[in-house]
Amino acid sequence: MPGPKDLDPSSSPRALLGAELRHAREKAGLSQEELGQRLFVSGSFIGQLEAGTRRMQPEHARMLDEALGAQGFFQRNCRAVAKSKYVEHFAEAAEAEAQAIAIREYAPLLIPGLLQTPAYARAVNRAYDPTVPEATIDEWVEGRMERIRLLDHPTKPLLWMVLDEAALRRQTGGREVMAEALHHIAGLARRNRVIVQVMPFSAGAHSGMQGALKLMEFEDAPPLVYYEGVRTGRLEDDPATVAQLKFTFDLLAASALSPEKSLALVEALAQDYPHEEHP
Repeated sequence: MPGPKDLDPSSSPRALLGAELRHAREKAGLSQEELGQRLFVSGSFIGQLEAGTRRMQPEHARMLDEALGAQGFFQRNCRAVAKSKYVEHFAEAAEAEAQAIAIREYAPLLIPGLLQTPAYARAVNRAYDPTVPEATIDEWVEGRMERIRLLDHPTKPLLWMVLDEAALRRQTGGREVMAEALHHIAGLARRNRVIVQVMPFSAGAHSGMQGALKLMEFEDAPPLVYYEGVRTGRLEDDPATVAQLKFTFDLLAASALSPEKSLALVEALAQDYPHEEHP
């Protein structure tokens, strides 16, 4: 009996691959938990694959073909899904981000990608790789701007950002670039497109001092958390870990300035940047 046809890569391969996985699992009479046991993963992980919020890895594809008798279908199409314009450690998080209904993020050192301007993104990427060709920087900046298009919708996803004061005062790209970047953030906040809070230096020690984190919620899949370091990142779906880091974010929001005071600070810094140095 012939297996399913390969997916058309022009029509959202991950979504189609997830739908095919759900169809094959149900046809085999397996629950998500039962299929997860055969792959040595959780049932929620299978649900995330089906919803398209997690990327199918080659080893998972091989085991799915065996468990579901798919005759190599998932291995063949897994390769199409694996193609990404993002760096490897961030690719899966970026793809999940595009499907999230709510994103909560703490940024300790730089303005997060979804709030960046092209000039700020260019300065950040150039600092990451000082010797790469300008054309490569152009590609990276373009990829980041494509991510930001998810904010074109007037209300979805819910975006809640806690920015450390250090991220606002570090002159990334120079004073004019920073002024533009902060005016952009203030504009998003004034249009009620993003909730912005600032963690001031005066707050002292707080729950997020060990690094950045991003919490993502989905309509039909369990929540995920992404945290990263220098040239590395990790996407985590363990419920206990997600709950712990949600508590961390709640503490951050409670310790930060109110949205009103945060907006006032962001706008004041944006006005000051073209005229004077910041201590």
